[in-house]
Amino acid sequence: MVSYGQYIKEIGRGAHGARDLSREDAHQLYAAMLDGGVPDLELGAIILGLRVKGESLDEMLGFLEATDERTHHLDLPHGRGRPVVLPTYNGARKEANLTPLLALLLQRFGVPVLVHGLIEGFGRVTSAHVFRELGVMPAASTNQAQAALDEKGLAFMPLSALCPGIHNLLSLRSRMGVRNSAHSLVKLIDPFRGEAVLVAPATHPDFIELMRNIMLVRGQRGLLLRGTEGEPYANAKRRPRLEHLHDGVTDVLFEAEHESLRALPNLPEATDAASTARWIRRVLDKQIPLPKPIANQLACLLFASGYADDLNQAKAIVAVEATGLLVGGN
Repeated sequence: MVSYGQYIKEIGRGAHGARDLSREDAHQLYAAMLDGGVPDLELGAIILGLRVKGESLDEMLGFLEATDERTHHLDLPHGRGRPVVLPTYNGARKEANLTPLLALLLQRFGVPVLVHGLIEGFGRVTSAHVFRELGVMPAASTNQAQAALDEKGLAFMPLSALCPGIHNLLSLRSRMGVRNSAHSLVKLIDPFRGEAVLVAPATHPDFIELMRNIMLVRGQRGLLLRGTEGEPYANAKRRPRLEHLHDGVTDVLFEAEHESLRALPNLPEATDAASTARWIRRVLDKQIPLPKPIANQLACLLFASGYADDLNQAKAIVAVEATGLLVGGN
């Protein structure tokens, strides 16, 4: 039987006395955690030790390697560009959840979109709730998700179907009362083996830097931003910085807006799933304008996916084709 005391001894000495695990040790440890092989007592100690210490870059890389090995893979669907992956794990509390809007806009352009996340909201409105109101049902298996991508260009896949091991670790929050490494790792999952454009939302500046370094080391393509309540869409009231990561470099496509808007965009009256879905339908039907920050993000993703040759072309396409009217300008 494996002794996990050696790992706990390294990471469990507090914020100042703990030492980081090597990438190889982190890989081995997280593999055991994902496979359910770590007893509850030791598992709790490891989770809390990492929570207090904070994960290093090498630890996160090792954890992700173990997660990749246990994530169901998908084949690249046919489309007008690389598929876009939207991780949706936070849900809406104060703002309406507009992740489904971003997904449906990309689908409209023929860019394949995989959305993965949780169905249960724990008091928040999840993308799954809004998708259900819009007639998009969760895929129960990899085969169903692949078929939806191939036929419709859009699939929502619950984490329990995509990677059961990390879903189990994520679920420990309800027992332990605190987040763990899985909450960060799920936002970096790419079922397309590094061929997709990953939209990576972070909630804190320190983690934006860590996510950027992880993606650069792994050579991932993606769009990095400060998420709206942790969701992967740009805040409709104030655009965050939008960074395009590719080929081991990062380009800032849009800087963050710091000034208050002169006029607030027309947003859903309430945050519940039905109200959000009705508003999304009106945007898609061009009855109300698309908020400028989301239009900017859409342009970034059309460029990053290869749909458009450059950002200026992508911005022009969005302005002309996506909606009848944008809030603000370019």
